[in-house]
Amino acid sequence: MSTHQPAADPLDKGTQQHVDPVNPAAAADAIPAVDPRLLVREQGLSGYLNEFGRKLKAGDLGSLPVVLGLIVIWSIFQSLNSNFLSPENLTNIAITMVATGMMAVGIIFVLLLGEIDLSVGSVSGVSGAIVAVLAVTHGVNEWLAILAAVTGGALIGAIHGFFFAKIGAPAFAVTLSGLLFWSGAMLQILGSNGTINLDPDGVVGQLTTYYFSDVAAGYGLAALAVAGYFLATFFDNRRREAAGVPSRPLTEILLRTGVLALFTFGPAVVFNQYKGLPLAVVLFVVALVGTDFLLRRTTFGRNVFALGGSVEASRRAGINVAGIRIAVFSIAGTFAAVGGLFWASKIAAANQSAGAGDLLMNVIAAAVIGGTSLFGGRGRTWNALLGVMVITSIQYGLALEGIATPIQYMITGAVLLATVVIDSVTRKTQKTAGRA
Repeated sequence: MSTHQPAADPLDKGTQQHVDPVNPAAAADAIPAVDPRLLVREQGLSGYLNEFGRKLKAGDLGSLPVVLGLIVIWSIFQSLNSNFLSPENLTNIAITMVATGMMAVGIIFVLLLGEIDLSVGSVSGVSGAIVAVLAVTHGVNEWLAILAAVTGGALIGAIHGFFFAKIGAPAFAVTLSGLLFWSGAMLQILGSNGTINLDPDGVVGQLTTYYFSDVAAGYGLAALAVAGYFLATFFDNRRREAAGVPSRPLTEILLRTGVLALFTFGPAVVFNQYKGLPLAVVLFVVALVGTDFLLRRTTFGRNVFALGGSVEASRRAGINVAGIRIAVFSIAGTFAAVGGLFWASKIAAANQSAGAGDLLMNVIAAAVIGGTSLFGGRGRTWNALLGVMVITSIQYGLALEGIATPIQYMITGAVLLATVVIDSVTRKTQKTAGRA
């Protein structure tokens, strides 16, 4: 009497081997398919070190170069001037970098498509002019004036996206035209006077001057961020375990939470030693968290990355290419307008020089230096934070040493060139390793 044995599923999970239907005997020599992430986590610390080394060899450097560069920059300037790492100077750096950082967040979305937006500087100037004329000259409620300015930025970006996505004009040419057009529009809005002073106690005026002076604010926000990260990661891990997919061990979650605590409570300590937690920094962090969630956790974000990887493949996959492009440029325009409000707050005025000078180059440099690829398809909005920290730190450090502005431009340009070279070499290395 024979007993019927059910056939093994050749795709069954676990330790079962793949069964060759033509040559079943070959199954004995087959190697089980195991998720490499499981092997890394099973090996503990040595596994992560080996994985880190493998990524370096494959050109997957991540944010390592910019973090090391920031450490070197801070070390050099602190050795030259002991006031560089003082709570006051670090707080001033943090507040100053918000305007450029906000604009860099928007430009990252465009760079992920492998495109460029040259109009963000002039759009930021237009937003400041709109707020000043509406709120100061015409007495419109300041919140309504801010809404009009931000909405105007989004609309301007959508117009640029339309000509690029629907008409087929190159993004470079469209946004270069926008740079000129909106610069002229800003001058027209400001009128013959050219400068409109803002109320320093108004909403826009306090964007860069308001501090949460109670020490509980800084420490409380840091604790909230750490607790939120731990709980989100822990429950996401439980969900993955229940679904039978790779998950992180509790020790790794605790280690990551500890690192985050270091990078949140550290700044809180510094801010509380000066005037307290700046409102500008809080708003910047909120923008970073929100846009990071948008890119990494939503269908829209996945479509942006897919489009940056291959336009034709995205089109074949059913992605609305034109719609994504228009939305991305609209996001860039929105953040350019928000950045313009912070610049207006910094100088407590809207004037003809807004959005001019080296602002555009600093915005693009911040995104690229932070780790966003100029070739599209790789980057995170947190790159804006790292990149703008590098640029602003260089500017403040050189200013403390009395270095002339031309030298500042030269050094910033050299840092940007080095970053682009690293990005290009990284892509070549990844292609060689079969990862690109």
